[in-house]
Amino acid sequence: MFTEAAAVLGVGVLLWAFQAIRPPPPKICGSKGGPKVTSPRIKLSDGRHLAYKVRGVPKENAKYKVIVVHGFDSSKHIYLPLSQELIDELGIFIVTYDRAGYGDSDPNPKRSVKSEAYDVEELADQIQLGQKFYVLGVSIGTYTTWACLKFIPHRLAGAALIVPAINFWWPSFPSELCESEYKKQPKSDQWKLRIAHYVPGLLYWWMTQKWFPSCSIMARDPIIFNKRDFEILKKMLQVPNPNEHKIRQQGEYESLFKDLMVGFGSWEFDPMELENPFPHNEGAVQLWQGREDKLVPVELQRFVAKKLPWIEYHEVPDGGHLIIHDNGLCESIFKALLLKQKPNVM
Repeated sequence: MFTEAAAVLGVGVLLWAFQAIRPPPPKICGSKGGPKVTSPRIKLSDGRHLAYKVRGVPKENAKYKVIVVHGFDSSKHIYLPLSQELIDELGIFIVTYDRAGYGDSDPNPKRSVKSEAYDVEELADQIQLGQKFYVLGVSIGTYTTWACLKFIPHRLAGAALIVPAINFWWPSFPSELCESEYKKQPKSDQWKLRIAHYVPGLLYWWMTQKWFPSCSIMARDPIIFNKRDFEILKKMLQVPNPNEHKIRQQGEYESLFKDLMVGFGSWEFDPMELENPFPHNEGAVQLWQGREDKLVPVELQRFVAKKLPWIEYHEVPDGGHLIIHDNGLCESIFKALLLKQKPNVM
């Protein structure tokens, strides 16, 4: 009797565990019961769809064509406070898009750092940006920018990495420095990153369990923002995003959790071993970091900049993680990248 009860209990525990770690199927846009498709989309070579949005001067009149890659829990509707006057003056055509699994873009079952670069290339070709274009990535979205520097450098006119997320497992980092900075992360984020890297199959369970804090970003924990970040957030709230509810509409697993698994997993290359894509100074690669960023360790960012001296490193003294959303800084970043002029870091 006891043996039978134990067996039943064991089966029950196994079934519960299986359900707890197994993510639900995505609600693919345009499928039966899924969200409606509300954005222009291209069809990629593997059959997936990628949703995008354009702004700026007409493409045929543009001097600069820029693809902007959004960060974690964001979308093609990323807030970029560029004045129309600057856009017109410089002749900028901007393309933003939903990365795989976000917004109206189909999930990618084979999503990787490498696949993100080829998504960018196909997007550029299908909307006819020409042979060369700029790529600007934000936060965790910069793994796409790193991938472009590795796999399609011949297509780039320039690239910018804005508060790029650090993968603590890049081989070139000294273990002592990396461990020291890793321990400065909130405990919940240490576990999140560790699970995403070593046992990604358990990440869905960790991010959805209710016993322990799992992710400071998703919890909007004030600890991740500095003083200037809070000032920027106040301004952003004055410009509401009516499409915010669409960011995770196909499921948190395919958008947010897959982002963590790819961004903090094992990469196909070490960014600190990349070669200069512009050896004759025909373009520039820039890295922007807030000195008071609570999410990305500035010491590790400085190490990356020293390992890759061909990257122009700009550190904002009182900047946090939201510098791309600051009116003055956003314009400075675009001017520095497109005009190769010395930025006015405020």
